[in-house]
Amino acid sequence: MSASLPHRSVANIRGGPTPSSRSGSSHRERESSSHRDRGDRDRGDRDHSGTSTPARPIPTFNTPSSLRAEEELIVVDFGTRKIQVGFAGDSAPRGIVWFGPEQQRRIGDFRDWQTDYHQDWRPKAAGGNWGRDYELWRPDVRGLELGQVGDKVEKAVREAYTKYMLIDSRPRRMVCVVPTGLPIPLLSAALDSLFHRFQPPTVSLLSSPVAVAVAAGVRSALVVDLGWNETVVTSVYEYREVATKRTVRGGRRLTEETHRFLAKELGQFQQGTRDDKQEYVLSFEECHDIANRLVWCKPFKAEKTPKSSPPQPASPEGEGLATVDESDEDRPTITITTTTTTAGEKPLPPPPKVTTIPLRSGRSPTSVEVTFDQLTEPCENTFFDSQYSLSSFDDHEIPVHLLVYRTLLQLPLDVRALCMSRIIFTGGCTTVLGLRKRIFDEVCHIVQERGWDPVYGKAKDQLRTNPKLKKRHGRHQTTSNSNNNNNDNNSTTPGGVSPPTAGGATSEGTAPPASGQEEDGIWHDAANSVPEVDPIEAQLARTNPSLNGRKPLHGQLRAIESLGPWAGGSLITHLKVSTVSTIDKDQWTQHGVTGATVRQADVEAKTQQRLSWNAMNRGGREGKEPWTLGVWGAA
Repeated sequence: MSASLPHRSVANIRGGPTPSSRSGSSHRERESSSHRDRGDRDRGDRDHSGTSTPARPIPTFNTPSSLRAEEELIVVDFGTRKIQVGFAGDSAPRGIVWFGPEQQRRIGDFRDWQTDYHQDWRPKAAGGNWGRDYELWRPDVRGLELGQVGDKVEKAVREAYTKYMLIDSRPRRMVCVVPTGLPIPLLSAALDSLFHRFQPPTVSLLSSPVAVAVAAGVRSALVVDLGWNETVVTSVYEYREVATKRTVRGGRRLTEETHRFLAKELGQFQQGTRDDKQEYVLSFEECHDIANRLVWCKPFKAEKTPKSSPPQPASPEGEGLATVDESDEDRPTITITTTTTTAGEKPLPPPPKVTTIPLRSGRSPTSVEVTFDQLTEPCENTFFDSQYSLSSFDDHEIPVHLLVYRTLLQLPLDVRALCMSRIIFTGGCTTVLGLRKRIFDEVCHIVQERGWDPVYGKAKDQLRTNPKLKKRHGRHQTTSNSNNNNNDNNSTTPGGVSPPTAGGATSEGTAPPASGQEEDGIWHDAANSVPEVDPIEAQLARTNPSLNGRKPLHGQLRAIESLGPWAGGSLITHLKVSTVSTIDKDQWTQHGVTGATVRQADVEAKTQQRLSWNAMNRGGREGKEPWTLGVWGAA
C-alpha cells in the first residue's frame, strides 16, 4: 500500500509539516526568490531603456461606499425635543434621537431594569421644571446650564453614529439645520460640542424654514411651524426669509392644558396658581402620551346665518303652512322611533360616546371617563381660545389662525400672492388630528369676511352694510376721480405724459398725475410699465418647454405638503449649494462665537457669495476668509 499524502492526514495538519512538506515548501521559497530577483533585473533594464509596461487602467466608476468615504456629509436637524441625523443625499434621516431622563444616567446605572425600582418624578417637577428633562433647550436661557446642553448634543449625536448610522467618529463635514430664532448662547453651546467632540473640518448652518420650502419643491412659501415651545410663521420668498412672527402657543402648552383637563376631571386642579407654583398630579410622560393619542381638534363651523346668505322668504301675512316635498304615495314609509320628552318638542340627541383613560402616574392608580367631545378642550384652549375676544390677547399670545392672517396681511402684494398659495404646516403638533384643517379653514373664513383690509371693527361693518354710507362714499370717490382726470387732461402733453419740472410740478403749475412718480429727475409711470423678466422662470422655460405656457398658481389660499426640514437640508447639501454661514474649525477653536462678523454688509456679502460656484471649491482657504453667522449673528 502506498503512503498517504501529507495533506490527507489529520495528524500532519495538527502536528506540523512533515519532512516532505518542509522540502516542498523550501523548494517553492527558492523558486519565488529567484523569480523576484529576475523581476528586479527586468525592471531595472526597462528603467534604463525608457520603456515600461502600461499600468492597469483605473475604473471610471466608484461604488456607493467609496463615494461616501470620499464625500461623506452629515446632516443634523436640531429640534427642541429630538435630533435627526443622517447622510446628505438620503430622503429620510438614519436615526431620530429623543431627549429624556434616561439620557442623563451614568455609565453602569442599571436601576431601570430592576423590578422594585420606581422613579419618582415629583421632586423634579417642583419649581416649574415639569418636563424640562425631555427638552434639549428652551428659548429663555436665564438659569439654563449651557454645559449640560452641550453634553446632551454630544450624547445624542454619538448615539446616532453608533446605533443608527453604524459609522466611526472620524472627522466629517457637518450641516446643521437650525431655526433662525435660536439664541446665540444655545447656538454657541451646540457648535462647541460638535467642534470639540467630533472635530469636523467645517460646520454649515441652514435655515429651517428655507429647508422646509426646498423639501416641498417651491421657492416661496408660508411656513407655519407648530413647534414645542412656540409657533413660528415665516414667509419665504425666493429662498429668503422676509417676515417672521411667533406666538407662545405650542406643544408644551398643549401638554399643560391636557394635564389641567385631567386634573380637573380628578378634582385636584388648583385655580389661579402660576406654573412654578402649580402642583402636578400626573407625570409629564403620561400627559404627553394622552395628548398624542386622544386629543383632537374640532372642525371649523361657520355661523348659522352667514352675512352672505340671502334672507329666507316669509309666507304672505305671516300665515300659511310650510312647503312639503312631494313623494310617491305607494312607496312604503320608514318610521324612526325617537325619544321625545313631550309632544311637539325635538327628539333628544343620542348619548355621547365615552372613553375610559387609565392613569398610573398619580399617587394611586385610577381612571377617568370622558367623552370624545371633551377631549377637544385642550387643543381649543391652546391654539384658538375662541371664547375670548381678539382684543384680550397680547402680541406674544395671538391665536395661530390670526397670526397666519396678520403675517399674510403685512406682506407686499406680490409676495402675498405667492405665499398664500403655498402654506406649509410643519412641526410636532401637526400630528394632532384635524388641527391643520381647522387653522386653514379659520384663515379662509377671516379672508372672506375682512378681505385684505387691515381696518376692521363696528365702523367698518356699518360702512359695508349701510347703503347710505356706501352711496356717500362712492359719490366722494367719483368726485375725486373726476378732479384727477381734469388735472390730467389739463397738464398732459400730446405725448400723453406731462414732463415734470424741477420742483415736481408741471409747467402750468398743476400737480403731477397720480399714476406716476419722480425719482432722480426722471418720471416713472409704474402703472403702465412693463414687468421685468424673471431669469429663473426663463431658464425653467428653456429647459422644460412644456411649462412655458403654464403660470404658477398665486392669489388663492392653498396648503401643500413638505418632507420636512431634514430632507430639505439633505437635498441642499447633496446639490452642493453654498450656505449663508460656513464655520471653520480652526477659526472657531481660536475665537469662538466672538470671531464672527455681525455687520449687515458682511451678511449681505455672504448672501451674494452663496450664489457663486467658486465658493464651493475653496477648500482650505475657507478658514482664512472672514466668516459670519448669517441671520443668527445679525439678529
